[in-house]
Amino acid sequence: MNLQTIVKIISAVFGLLGVVFLFRIIGVGDEEIKMAASAGDFGTVSPLVSLSIAILAITVLVTIVFSLLNLASSSQKLKKSIVFIGCFLVVVGIAYAASTGVETPLKDGEVLSAAGSRWVGTGLRMFYILAALAILSMVLSGAKKLLKR
Repeated sequence: MNLQTIVKIISAVFGLLGVVFLFRIIGVGDEEIKMAASAGDFGTVSPLVSLSIAILAITVLVTIVFSLLNLASSSQKLKKSIVFIGCFLVVVGIAYAASTGVETPLKDGEVLSAAGSRWVGTGLRMFYILAALAILSMVLSGAKKLLKR
């Protein structure tokens, strides 16, 4: 049995499980699920959520494994990947250094810690930096093509 056949069988099993869990949820009905959830019983929906998490975990694991195997096949690819990861970590460091954190009350009465606030600011600044770099690279690439003609 080759790998493609095994993947098709596993996909079919996951698909059938998903359909069974979905029909079980549809058969119970919205109102009963809401009433059970308000009492803390999530037994009807939990199997479908667990199946989704399992499929996501398997997908991420397979993606990481095959990406690493592809990188290991060529030292040039590995070197290039390490350089890009290093550049990304530099962007994270710059964004973190530029961010400040302040305790912030949330709508539900909880309080976002100063560290959590700083990481939110870091994420926003990373987005801005990476978006600016992407736009800059597109502009430079377009200008280079225009000048080349």
